[in-house]
Amino acid sequence: MAPLIALVAGTVIARLLGIAGIDALDGMRPALRAGLAVMFTVTGVVHFLPGWRDDLAAMIPPALARPGLPGPHLLVTVTGVLELGGAVALLVPAAAPYAAAGLALLMAAMFPANVSAARRGVPLRGRPPTPLPLRTVLQAVFIGAAVAAAL
Repeated sequence: MAPLIALVAGTVIARLLGIAGIDALDGMRPALRAGLAVMFTVTGVVHFLPGWRDDLAAMIPPALARPGLPGPHLLVTVTGVLELGGAVALLVPAAAPYAAAGLALLMAAMFPANVSAARRGVPLRGRPPTPLPLRTVLQAVFIGAAVAAAL
């Protein structure tokens, strides 16, 4: 739920700043890009926090954790770097549409890990996994926001 809170709060605050006179945030699309940047900063940082890394690695589907493939921790590192890089690029007007489109594709590519984690009952920070229907709705909202920010 933290990513949704970060997205909504970041977007609302950015929009209010735009209304208050910050030209770079004047409009819904720039505010949405800022909200996505906040969300991906939050989600990207946890990829590197002790404890969180192991939990995220446990979400990797077993089919991707076979010998000869990158290890789950490497995949967690790569996705964390992509999320943080995308968050920064969302704040660069010329790069923002491409970053948003790339992040939408990244979220679509990572969704199977969410499905696998929900089906296998993988906890995150000791909490039960988010039920698959709710995960699916949240992922659709996040991807939809990224697509809207890309257009």
